[in-house]
Amino acid sequence: MVKNDKWIRRMALNGMIEPFSDSQLKGGVVSFGVSSYGYDMRIADEFKIFTNINTTVVDPKAFDPQSFIDFKGKECIIPPNSFVLGRSVEYFRIPRDVIVICLGKSTYARCGIVVNVTPLEPEWEGHVTIEISNTTPLPAKIYANEGIAQLIFLAAEEPCETSYKDKTGKYQAQKGITLPKI
Repeated sequence: MVKNDKWIRRMALNGMIEPFSDSQLKGGVVSFGVSSYGYDMRIADEFKIFTNINTTVVDPKAFDPQSFIDFKGKECIIPPNSFVLGRSVEYFRIPRDVIVICLGKSTYARCGIVVNVTPLEPEWEGHVTIEISNTTPLPAKIYANEGIAQLIFLAAEEPCETSYKDKTGKYQAQKGITLPKI
């Protein structure tokens, strides 16, 4: 069952989303906050910009952290046909009977900028590490502290048998931008 904005507001009061914006803020910014059936999360002002300076092979089992340049700022330029990692401004605590699906915002999608995040599993918590791809042959700009992706909350009829917390997931309670782990 997809939950509406009233349910999301109630859950946020229980510490599910911090900081929480109880209305959708727009007007000169890429919108963020509560939407009709979800929440538009923001991207923080810290980024890891992918670079191929070392001609590294991208390998999730042996990821080279030197493949990134750390950057902090109000805007981030993503190189052509490349990507950056960022993190959500918000810290999430997902209830045991909820799974969250993350979708990119259409404002960015219309510019060839794609957001890819895995689902937020029941009882996962942390800042969401976000991969943002520039699929165009031109540099692309994204804006810190503005909307980057929409989260859709799906509630189950009963809590899951085994949650992410029960499995002691490797990305549990992550803070900041978290690189791949095996």
